[in-house]
Formats: sequence, structure tokens, C-alpha cells
Amino acid sequence: MSQTFLDQLWIARHVILNGMAMTVSISLLAILTGSVLGLFVGLALVYGNSVLRLIVRAYTDVIRGTPVLVLVLASYYVSSAVGLELGAFAAGVLALAVFCSSHVGEIVRGALQAIPKGQTEAAKAIGLTFTQTFTSVLWPQALRQCLPAWVNTAAEMVKASTLLSVIGVAELLLRTQEIISRNFMSLQFYFLAGALYFVVNFGIERFGRFIERKTALPS
Repeated sequence: MSQTFLDQLWIARHVILNGMAMTVSISLLAILTGSVLGLFVGLALVYGNSVLRLIVRAYTDVIRGTPVLVLVLASYYVSSAVGLELGAFAAGVLALAVFCSSHVGEIVRGALQAIPKGQTEAAKAIGLTFTQTFTSVLWPQALRQCLPAWVNTAAEMVKASTLLSVIGVAELLLRTQEIISRNFMSLQFYFLAGALYFVVNFGIERFGRFIERKTALPS
């Protein structure tokens, strides 16, 4: 049986690698785009005026309360209905990035609000602008608090990428299902897919640890 599985694995190696590359691409784009958008969402929640805060708060609450699958389907089908022609890949990345941004925004908001206000006042007292205060005083401290929660969110995006198979994106799960439909080795290939997802998430976790070490205060 093991030899048969290895034979089938060798036959399907290119399919699996293509699916893995698609999953990594989707996850990377969604995480990067969602993190950048989430940074601005967090800033708006903390430093925006009352109208902006209300709008952004409604955005984060609605998106966080909506299942990712619904966002994926809406991004793909609703965008076509309103004349915005997005391919399955672009629509899927957009949905995941929007979902990621709402969570990252809350992470950034919490981290910024946890910093004592006296530090902002001290920065103003020595003549720093808001941009200088944020980049030199607030963000380095907030980043240390954001990292653990950000790693969890990034890992969730990798797992959520499996939902893009419902709109025809040939990521790892869909490719695995195609292979299983030909050789009926469900247990072996699903286990392999799970191991590959673990490898991706383990890489994210190690990257987060690396950034933590780089931003840690000297002891």
C-alpha cells in the first residue's frame, strides 16, 4: 500500500506543487494586503474623528461577524453583478484581505490604546509631529503587542484559503480532491494536504518569532 501511495504521489507531484504554490500565493497576498489595510483601520479607530470612527467601527463589526465563506461568495458573485469583473483568484484574495483587515485593525487598536497616553504627551512636548510620534514612539511598542495575535490571524488566513475552492480556485485542497477522485486514496492524500498546511503555518509562526526577537527590548 505504501508503494502504491508513493507511486501515486510521484504521478501527482506537479499537481500538488501547483496547488501548494497557489495556496502560498493566496495567503501571502491576503495577509500582506489585509495587514496594511488593518493598520489604517486601527489608526482610524484610535485617532479618527467621530464620523470616521463610526464608519470604520461598522465596517469591522460587520466583516468580523460575517462568515469567510459568505465573503468569498459575495466577492465573486456580487462583484460580477455590479459590473466589476474579478476572476476567482482576485475575488478570493479580496475577500480574505478584507476579512484579515478587520481583525488586524482590532489588533492594532488594542495595542495602541494599551500604550500610556503620557508617552504621546511627552512626544508632543518635545515637538514631534504625529507621524514622528507614531513611527518612533507608538508603533515600535504596539508592534511587540500585535505580533502574537497577528501570527494567529495569518494562520487563519492560510486555513481560510481552502474556502476558495468553492469558486474554482485551484489551491491545495481542490487539487487534493482532484487527485483523490482519480485514485481514491482519501486518507493518505488528505493527511499529506494537512501536513503541507502545517508547514506553511509553521513557517508563519517562525517568521513571527523572528520579528519578535528583532523587536524585543534588550535585557
